[in-house]
Amino acid sequence: MASHTSELPKPDWLKVRYHSASSVAAVRDVLRSEGLRTVCDSSQCPNLGECWGRGSATMLILGDACTRHCRFCSVPHDRPPAPVDGSEPERVARAVKELRLDHVVLTSVTRDDLDDGGASVFAEAVRAIRSKSPRTRVELLIPDLGGNWDALRLVVTAGPDVIGHNIEVVQSLQKAIRDPKADYQRSLDLLRMIKSYDSRMITKSSIMLGLGEERLEVIACMSDLRDAKVDLLTLGQYLRPKNGELPVSRYVPPEEFAELKAAAEALGFAHVESGPFVRSSYRAEAAFNSIVRG
Repeated sequence: MASHTSELPKPDWLKVRYHSASSVAAVRDVLRSEGLRTVCDSSQCPNLGECWGRGSATMLILGDACTRHCRFCSVPHDRPPAPVDGSEPERVARAVKELRLDHVVLTSVTRDDLDDGGASVFAEAVRAIRSKSPRTRVELLIPDLGGNWDALRLVVTAGPDVIGHNIEVVQSLQKAIRDPKADYQRSLDLLRMIKSYDSRMITKSSIMLGLGEERLEVIACMSDLRDAKVDLLTLGQYLRPKNGELPVSRYVPPEEFAELKAAAEALGFAHVESGPFVRSSYRAEAAFNSIVRG
């Protein structure tokens, strides 16, 4: 893996994408009026304009400070998380309705300080969106909830359309890159438990590449996810965030992403997004549509 001080030059295929200023400004205005945050903005996602222009957005709930410190992430972790805001689910639902979103992804920081890891807030947000904007598809990207399967049941029974949980990196890199409280097997168990609660629930996960993994390790990780009956998979290039501590080890070329997509499809994933700019919620609505129509 590259040293902390090295910085690889970005290849031509990682040129910054153009954002549609009008669609971005309109979404930002609504979110700010409701006091909401998006992962799209905070992570400087290169797909922001494309997704917002298609009527899809990813909202961050449960505050902006995390109780864990994963080295790939720039979310603040060095201050106490904010108290749970009981009005947040309603504010999320109002924003979804006003923006007329076709597909919304709700995610959060990890809240180990909460008994249920924030599960009840996810569940209430799903119900609020269903009430105010019933046509909107709701996808959740949840933390591991500390392995609290009763809390997970609350999330599943709320009835979202998709539940995702990211494995993040291959097994050999877990301890070096994810927070010590995270656990590869727990993440797989969580994804498996979702299906045990509702066999029809669509599940999803994501792997970051370019952090020192070997190709066979990626295949093994994808196989583990399929063994856990995960339906949807995204594969993307790790990009060092502003002020991020973890450097890129390698920029994976587009043709390698295409090869891994084919390998993932051969393993049986219903839909795979794979490419340098792909993120967990990239083309989330297309992934959902492909499995429903397929």
